[in-house]
Amino acid sequence: MAFAFAAGAAPGALAQGKDFKVALIAGKTGIMESYARETEAGFMLGLEYLTKGTMAINGRKIKVIVKDDQSKPDLGRTLLAEAYGDDRVDIAVGTTSSGSALAMLPVAKEYKKVLIIEPAVADAITGDKWNKYIFRTARSSMQDALAAASTLKGGSIGFLTQDYAFGRDAIKAGKEALAATGSSAKVVHEEYAPLATTDFTASSQRLFDALKDKPQPRILQIVWAGPNPMNKIADLRPERHGIVLSPGGNILPVMKTWKNFAGTQGTIYYYYDFPKNKMNDWFVAEHTKRFKAPPDMFTAGGMAAAGAVVAALSRVPDGNGDKMVAAMEGMSFETPKGLMTFRKEDHQAIQPMYHFRIKKDQKNEWDLLELVREIPASEMPLPVKNKR
Repeated sequence: MAFAFAAGAAPGALAQGKDFKVALIAGKTGIMESYARETEAGFMLGLEYLTKGTMAINGRKIKVIVKDDQSKPDLGRTLLAEAYGDDRVDIAVGTTSSGSALAMLPVAKEYKKVLIIEPAVADAITGDKWNKYIFRTARSSMQDALAAASTLKGGSIGFLTQDYAFGRDAIKAGKEALAATGSSAKVVHEEYAPLATTDFTASSQRLFDALKDKPQPRILQIVWAGPNPMNKIADLRPERHGIVLSPGGNILPVMKTWKNFAGTQGTIYYYYDFPKNKMNDWFVAEHTKRFKAPPDMFTAGGMAAAGAVVAALSRVPDGNGDKMVAAMEGMSFETPKGLMTFRKEDHQAIQPMYHFRIKKDQKNEWDLLELVREIPASEMPLPVKNKR
């Protein structure tokens, strides 16, 4: 499915060159479809904002070709090859699943075209599976982990996550982050549940048994993509063992269910009320007007990817992949979180994160979190892990 926009552009200006073509690949079918829908909405809003409603750069229209990889690695790889080879896109963005994103990386190298990773977080994307055509606007598992570790100074930690690339990557990063930040907190148990788990009794009991006699604070860290199990685990009364639940940030519909956990703290990539800048102000107001709800974390990621795309195409309008790589290394670009910069060494976007507390007094259905503090990128010692 393709969308072409040129509202407000002068006909004479449009004649200056052919359309820019951008592929957006997302897992719009399956367990991560809500994330994919948010990414697409944010991406289109980002293009609108950055082009002042014209959906054109220097008079050339931006044509966005949206493809659904269903979070399947083989399909993701095929669709990206189709985008570069048949559709002849100038640049591509994707995808929702880390497994599918990893399968797409060699295709970018084969076609010598830039692929911006959003929102997949697996560290291997900018680590041992990386190549020079890969840039990531999304945060990495390690950035998530370093943000969380910055709030944990001691005690005992048990991890609960899903048994696939995202989950295992996140826990590996979590342990490395504790060491990197000098935390004295000890990981006492790692629990990997099947992706579609709905009954968390057995997993929770193993975590409770591992944590209950360990030094305080006893923290059960939940790292979960999709419907979060925090309420189900809370029903098993971890507090009787002195165990505190610590969720990673999630999408707004999930966090709406956390109202019984006022005071609980965690870290998050984006929450609409935290960043204070012109782009985010427009983003929140416009998204709320159109969708009757504020933008979510994956919507913000889509908008960040749009910022990188517009900056890249503005610098290299002929779409040459090697010239684009050179222009994007060290490039800063506008996002709802403020300026992000692609680190030259591995093309990871360097960015702040946020330490939150769940609000006790919520004024409306979306008034969920209060900011403890913004965690600057300088406090998250992100290692370079590629083989450049």
